[in-house]
Amino acid sequence: MYSKGQVVYSKSGRDKRRPFIVIDFNEQYLYLVDGDLRKLEKPKKKKKMHVQIVNNVIDDIKQKLENGGYLNDADFRKALQEYKL
Repeated sequence: MYSKGQVVYSKSGRDKRRPFIVIDFNEQYLYLVDGDLRKLEKPKKKKKMHVQIVNNVIDDIKQKLENGGYLNDADFRKALQEYKL
C-alpha cells in the first residue's frame, strides 16, 4: 500500500494540504520529508490515517532510498514542485 518515494498529502495538522514524500514506514506511522519544513535529518512522523495517498512514486528518490544513494533536501523540494497546491 505504501512505498518509499511515494507522494502523500497531509490531511490534518499545521501542515494540512502539504505534499510530502514517504522515506520510511511501519505498521502505524509514516516518516515524511518535504525538504522545506521537514528536512531529511528530522522527518515528520505521522499516522497513516492522517495522510491522503497519491498514486505517484518518484522513482529516482525511491531507488536512492532503497540503495543507500545520496539525497539532500533540494532533491525533495524539486520533486514536490508539481504537487504544490
